[in-house]
Amino acid sequence: MSLRILIGSCLAAGVLTACNRQAPADDHMAHMAPGDVSQPAVTPSTSQGDMSLPPSAAHSAARLANSPRHGEWAKVAWEPGSKDSLMAWIVYPSTNNAKSPVVVIVHEIYGLSTWIRGVADQAASEGFIAIAPDLTSRLRGGPSMDSLTTDSAGKLTRMLSSTERNRGIAAAARFAMAQPAAAPRYGVIGFCWGGQTTWMHAISQGIPGYSGGVAFYGLPYMNGAVPNADSLAKVNKPIMMFNGAKDTRTGAPMPAVDSAMKADKKWYYSMNYPGAIHGFLRAQDDPRPTRNGETEDVVKAEEQANLAATKDAWPRTVKFLKENLGIK
Repeated sequence: MSLRILIGSCLAAGVLTACNRQAPADDHMAHMAPGDVSQPAVTPSTSQGDMSLPPSAAHSAARLANSPRHGEWAKVAWEPGSKDSLMAWIVYPSTNNAKSPVVVIVHEIYGLSTWIRGVADQAASEGFIAIAPDLTSRLRGGPSMDSLTTDSAGKLTRMLSSTERNRGIAAAARFAMAQPAAAPRYGVIGFCWGGQTTWMHAISQGIPGYSGGVAFYGLPYMNGAVPNADSLAKVNKPIMMFNGAKDTRTGAPMPAVDSAMKADKKWYYSMNYPGAIHGFLRAQDDPRPTRNGETEDVVKAEEQANLAATKDAWPRTVKFLKENLGIK
């Protein structure tokens, strides 16, 4: 048996039961227990004095309201000359650089949320032009700034094929790179469903200017099926993946993905953080109530693990993007 077949079989064995359906397998809601970070935090975290990190879910609205950077809504053509369009949130950095590279921020299964806009603002604070597209726009009948309920957003995101997701990322990247202050290079950061989408974009090799991606708690599924090693072999730019080890569904196949990427000598880095959950960057140490007989100590340990994972993963993300997009 060849190495590629063996690795492909390993990937399939690890997650095939979770993929036997039409919808994308990396479904954020399926990872989460009721009341976890998919629900509003009870009270804000205590860590948000650290402005080098993105806001947690509970702090995102306040951080956006007080940001010194310019952010605005933009109507973006799906393709050059197309009448179809999507809505995106774009944030410009305060920098002395003549040209700034672009980072596309891909939302979770919840759609384009205030939290994702907060992440975009944080990316802009590092010197990038950050753009967060609403990839549900076409299915919604056109661009809109209205927020969707969790259920409505989830139904729409499950309907998007890998082709549509890649078209949306390409549209956002093309629009942002066309701005007068932009350099012709872009990277992608995605979360959960968006992490999966980041892998899809890497496998498709993006559009001219694509320079690398960072997938947070998202595996390289393609339209509900596990890609074999030949699909992963198409990745031609550096990529990183981060996960919280309490999310065993995403964590279990990670060694096989690691093996496939290393077998092809790809630039790839991954980390599965002990004690952290799926969605750790969104949750951080926002307190939540106990559930299912948990003690407060267990919950507190989880919150601290989420924050520790955030403090490691985000600086690594920034360093990676700066190196690959040319910011010194």
